[in-house]
Amino acid sequence: MPCHAVKFTLKIYRAAIFHTPRNPFLAANGVVAYADGGLAVENGKVLDCGDYSSVAKARPDAAVRDLRGGYILPGFIDTHVHFPQVRILGGLGYGLLDWLEQLTLPEEARLAEADYASSIAREFVSALAAHGTTTALVFGSHFTGATASLFSAAEERGVRIFTGLVLSDRSLRPELHQTPDDAWRDSKSLIERFGSGRYAVMPRFAMSASEAMLTVCQTLLREDSSLRFSTHINENRIEIHETARLFPWAADYLAVYERFDLIGARAVLAHNVHAGPTELQRLAAQGASIAHCPCSNAVLGSGIFPMGRHLEAGVRFALGTDVGGGTGFGMLKEGLQAYLMQRVAPEPMTLTPAQMLYLATRAGAEALGIADQTGDFGNGKAADFVYLRPPEDGVLAGVLQRLDDPDRIVAALFTLAGAESVGEVRVEDRAIFNRCGI
Repeated sequence: MPCHAVKFTLKIYRAAIFHTPRNPFLAANGVVAYADGGLAVENGKVLDCGDYSSVAKARPDAAVRDLRGGYILPGFIDTHVHFPQVRILGGLGYGLLDWLEQLTLPEEARLAEADYASSIAREFVSALAAHGTTTALVFGSHFTGATASLFSAAEERGVRIFTGLVLSDRSLRPELHQTPDDAWRDSKSLIERFGSGRYAVMPRFAMSASEAMLTVCQTLLREDSSLRFSTHINENRIEIHETARLFPWAADYLAVYERFDLIGARAVLAHNVHAGPTELQRLAAQGASIAHCPCSNAVLGSGIFPMGRHLEAGVRFALGTDVGGGTGFGMLKEGLQAYLMQRVAPEPMTLTPAQMLYLATRAGAEALGIADQTGDFGNGKAADFVYLRPPEDGVLAGVLQRLDDPDRIVAALFTLAGAESVGEVRVEDRAIFNRCGI
């Protein structure tokens, strides 16, 4: 297929299609699949999704783009990824705090330089698109200019992001600190420039934020109900111990954020590997979500996410790549790693292919409060999708030739597909990535 977009307003994409319009942790029907599917799209929105014959019959005038031989999935949604950390991927052998001190913070300090920050922003959003990620909750930079570069690069490329200035006033390198007054002023400036609908208030973590800085976060959220909130929680035992020392009045890690009214349906907290039972109960009651980052949890030796306990407590969670603590931008790889780690967890469970696909797509939309807009192929939702077509001479293509069961196909895609299998990625039917020759 050519690399340019088809110039018809009403079109049908024809291929095998898989999505999870319902939560497969709660519903038994799992993946909704069409071996010969049709995705009808008009003006960037899904009109219909079903068997190709019925979708095409209802719209005889639609232009058909024949993509048979490949697989259409909803665009992946990454709920935790750090834009300034692209260049430190592959830093193995560290725990969280050593990794921050020796690799991460020196690199993040480099983003004070405008040209470097701009180049990293373009590199970052290109990597998201090339791996099939259409929406991401992104930790920005400690620098206003660098965070602005990220907003601009994402807008230019067409990747849907939620991000904001990272706020810290202690425990990091001095050049990464702001005063609370500067943090409020610079955050307001970015909100005015880029709009509040995609802005997230982001203290780095409790260790690096004083009570005055957390009060700034509280003020920003109270001033604008459309803002998101994101930070880290319960990732590493040493971090948890230090947080308890810095906030002796707090009963647990979550209580630090609760004191400042930061936890609610707008909150996405990364990791929560070492959550206490009362923390889980309170997270569920307040409607907050967890960004589960299994590759990062393994790389940094943080621990195994207690998925079963989150499910029992009713805490929502989705997947995050946690670049650069993780192993790359691939959400398929993240889903596979989630599966692997839960198999060997102290309280083991076996994720189904439907659950893996859900965690990489619709669960992220639910966490971000945009499940009415994207995450699956429901009518009226944004036409956000990734078209996977494995190389014909590769192992995955050979495996798929023998399969017709939807669960087995999805399992094979999560096990073997990487960036080389991403043929095209579209957000609201606008191509943000296209591999020529597909």
